[in-house]
Amino acid sequence: MEQQITDLAAKVAALETSSAMSGTINMEIFYWWCTALMIIIHAGFLAYEMGASRTKNVLATGMKNLLAFAVVVPTFFLFGWWIYLAFPAGFSIDEAAMAGLPWSENMGPNAQDNASGIFWGAFALFAATTSSIMSGAVIERIRLSAFLVLAVVLGSAVWILGASWGWHPAGWLTASWGLHDVGAAGCVHLIAGAFTLGVLINLGPRIGKYNADGTANAIKAHNIPFAVTGLMMIIVGFFGFLGGCIIFVTGDQWTNIYGQPATLSAFSFNTLMAMSGGIIGAWLKTRDPFWMMSGALIGIISAASGLDFWYPPIAFLLGIFAGVTAPMVARFLEKKGIDDAVGAVAVHGYGGVVGLMAVGILGAGYPNMNDMPSVSFTGQFVALIVFAALGFVPGYLLSYAMKAANVLRVPYNVEVAGLDLAESTIEAYPESGASPRPVTSPSPAAVPAE
Repeated sequence: MEQQITDLAAKVAALETSSAMSGTINMEIFYWWCTALMIIIHAGFLAYEMGASRTKNVLATGMKNLLAFAVVVPTFFLFGWWIYLAFPAGFSIDEAAMAGLPWSENMGPNAQDNASGIFWGAFALFAATTSSIMSGAVIERIRLSAFLVLAVVLGSAVWILGASWGWHPAGWLTASWGLHDVGAAGCVHLIAGAFTLGVLINLGPRIGKYNADGTANAIKAHNIPFAVTGLMMIIVGFFGFLGGCIIFVTGDQWTNIYGQPATLSAFSFNTLMAMSGGIIGAWLKTRDPFWMMSGALIGIISAASGLDFWYPPIAFLLGIFAGVTAPMVARFLEKKGIDDAVGAVAVHGYGGVVGLMAVGILGAGYPNMNDMPSVSFTGQFVALIVFAALGFVPGYLLSYAMKAANVLRVPYNVEVAGLDLAESTIEAYPESGASPRPVTSPSPAAVPAE
């Protein structure tokens, strides 16, 4: 009898071990496919930015987007993940940062660690998304080298510091102010949008964008169907992005990044409702398919901070509101001399503001974890200011220094002739017979304000 009990106990223990490992592997598989879906975001950015460009700049735009991904991933490995682990309390270094050093045993193949690489991969894709947000706004006139430096600073340093502060279970914006930003409306989209605004101020508009009296001209995209399809691909990839915002807990309920109970069902309800609202809102305002798909994106962003608790019709109404108002924000910036080629600041920066403050207004009082402050208007507003400053200040200062050194913008004749001639060895549309010709002498009247 005793032997039978011993054998039974051994079988139970083996079963428990097997079950735990099965849960661990399921977690790993879940985030693997979230990361794969997030790569579709970058296929979408590639398509819509190339579509939004003129034919003389199509390949340069695509190369810029591809290289942004390629430089952010390794730099995020070298120091980006360490920043996230190091600074949740502010600027003091947490002891957990040791696990993020590139020579740590956690940062490579390790049969005892199924989590580090898969979480690093998801965050690396978040990082690449921030640089792609900036990428579209600055097309057709930024130097490739300058852009890549800015992409690394934004993707592997600036946004991830904000994530450490406000998208971390112990981040000080949550621990001290009760920040709730489940879908990263603030720490990804607002920071990237604010950084982009700082760059655009120094970069200046494209040649021909403004008349002498300051009125703006439309610089038309060469392929709207391609751009709109790219935006839809970004939406598809966002389901991987948002899936990566929820924590798979083996043997228990999902949680959000802060440890509060959450479900993918809530994310599904609210993502689809907000997306639909954004499309309708942008259609009501513009009747423009490019803005309608941008409205889908800003609809999701506007509901992202509270995806885990919104009543779905609230997410829908937030999407409509953001879809109606984002084109107005884009138009306002255009009147102020900001040439944002794809409306990135309005969609991501303004969308992040709406997402954060919607939670502060409609979700105030939602309980936090471990005796941390509940959600409040004040806490969300403080986070808004922190994220906006964290994005704008380095974006503005670094691009200002580049402008002063004359390395931010391509030469006049290159911009007029098209960046493809300078940066690519092939033509985008060789059968068209419309090969651009270099311009050797600038016209002073056409030099953009910088």
